[in-house]
Amino acid sequence: MDPLALGSNRSDRIIDSLRAQILELDTCESLRIRQIFQNPREIYRVEINCPELGYQRTTLLDRDALEDLLSTDDVRDRVMNALD
Repeated sequence: MDPLALGSNRSDRIIDSLRAQILELDTCESLRIRQIFQNPREIYRVEINCPELGYQRTTLLDRDALEDLLSTDDVRDRVMNALD
């Protein structure tokens, strides 16, 4: 099997999982996205707090993956509400 194809499929599953979890959030206060690196590559940290479950999910994404995550209108609206 092609290692690049496996990596791509894994990335797609991570983005899909993040998208589903963001849409399930009760409050936008549980979501935080911030840029942590700019050079040599833009890297973003996505944090989802779930105190009712006793955990915090932290995922690092590059610019392309973040844009893929935000390509869904509902997710983009949730993120914009979290920034307000």
